[in-house]
Amino acid sequence: CTFSDLHSRPFIEYFEETPMMVAVLTYMSYGILTIFGYVRDFLRHWKIERCHIASEKEEQKDFVPLYQDFENFYTRNIYMRIRDNWNRPICSVPGAKMDLMERATYDYNWTFEYTGWVVQDVINLGSYNYLGFAENTGPCADSAAEVTMKYGVGVASTRQEIGNLDRHEEMEKQVARFLGVESAMAFGMGFATNSMNIPALVGKGCLILSDELNHASLVLGARLSGSTIRVFKHNNMQSLEKLLREAVVHGQPRTHRPWKKILIVVEGIYSMEGSIVRLPEVIALKKRYRAYLYLDEAHSIGALGPRGRGVVDYFGLDPCDVDVMMGTFTKSFGAAGGYIAGKRELIEYLRSHSHSAVYATSMSPPVVEQIITSMKCIMGEDGTTIGSERVQQLAENTVYFRKRLREMGFIIYGNNDSPVVPMMLYMPAKIAAFAREMLKRNIGVVVVGFPATPIIESRARFCISAGHSKNMLDQLTGAFAKCTSTGVMANYWACAQIKFLSKFFQHVAC
Repeated sequence: CTFSDLHSRPFIEYFEETPMMVAVLTYMSYGILTIFGYVRDFLRHWKIERCHIASEKEEQKDFVPLYQDFENFYTRNIYMRIRDNWNRPICSVPGAKMDLMERATYDYNWTFEYTGWVVQDVINLGSYNYLGFAENTGPCADSAAEVTMKYGVGVASTRQEIGNLDRHEEMEKQVARFLGVESAMAFGMGFATNSMNIPALVGKGCLILSDELNHASLVLGARLSGSTIRVFKHNNMQSLEKLLREAVVHGQPRTHRPWKKILIVVEGIYSMEGSIVRLPEVIALKKRYRAYLYLDEAHSIGALGPRGRGVVDYFGLDPCDVDVMMGTFTKSFGAAGGYIAGKRELIEYLRSHSHSAVYATSMSPPVVEQIITSMKCIMGEDGTTIGSERVQQLAENTVYFRKRLREMGFIIYGNNDSPVVPMMLYMPAKIAAFAREMLKRNIGVVVVGFPATPIIESRARFCISAGHSKNMLDQLTGAFAKCTSTGVMANYWACAQIKFLSKFFQHVAC
């Protein structure tokens, strides 16, 4: 059966190929940067340019090297030039607007100094605050403060010793009820939820079929498990079915014995592409070939579906068809940590076999309370409609913002309903130019380039929130249009080139 048979709603995703001319110019840009990098390394070697990089002492030259000089070439010659666009400290709640601490650099981003000034009311397009629950007022903040006064901040023990609070038990029951499954368990770190639990579920003699764009935590967990890993093309069901068929027909290499387990690993929303997993087809293939399904809903839980229950709710599927449901509390719930949910037997097994469950310290009580309160709000158990209104507002903001960007001619990736909106910049030079120009207009954005993306697909990634108003979104699109105009970019890079050349010749003269 086709995807349209499995899912009645329109499923529209955009992935425009990089134009040939843009690809050629992007490769040329990296080539020019590489040439200048070698020139600057030459100047540093002969002490003409001051060297800030970590290097071995002369008396340690016969030791095993701690620093691979060539491997750090990209970091010191390309990343350092634009490092001011990342790790900016904020000094407020990461809501629809935030405050940034101003900083300055006098050695071209090798070090930073704080000026003491604060850039206020910066529109926040970078935080994963999809439903706006990362706030310091309201029922969530009040409940967390009340619990802090009763339980304190830390538990100072693991769940299996004396760190299992009644609030932990209530939270896990709440999560299971929210997802519509038998049982659930929580972990203090979202990344570790994947990396530490996948090795507990599969091992040697098992096969993992992983989407090529899966998150680093899933990749690490798969590698730690010792299982055989095969990668299928992103959201490509023909590629996945081919691997499943080969796995069933041929079995394990050399021995041709059947695989102990076949585990399909996918994400709900892919955080760098903005695409949504074709879950109905994945479930159909999983059933046909008797495989298991591990679904990572880090970005989709709370952000998708008419009830905010994630990608399963979005497609109107039965949660029982997903063997392992994983998600995080760090995004839509404004808290920290992650969860695994599914059948009761699965959860009881993980309680005694997962390294993250056995050895990790229990979740902080105020964080637990934030999760409970926000989840009750989404479910309407608090007696209000605030949660459902935020879910609806997020959906409306997402559709409107994506539509406006497409109308303006920007190339954006992903699904129409995904609140993760990647806008393509392509060239490495545009990464720094776009982020800096946006900040001048009091807009905070996240820009991403190689190696986090393919070398010719640098982009800005916007995360839409229910807290964004229509006026904010219009202000954003207007600023994008002005920032990406030819005049602004040409003026920016003329000044940048003059600044660079003056510094270069100053070093040569010295």
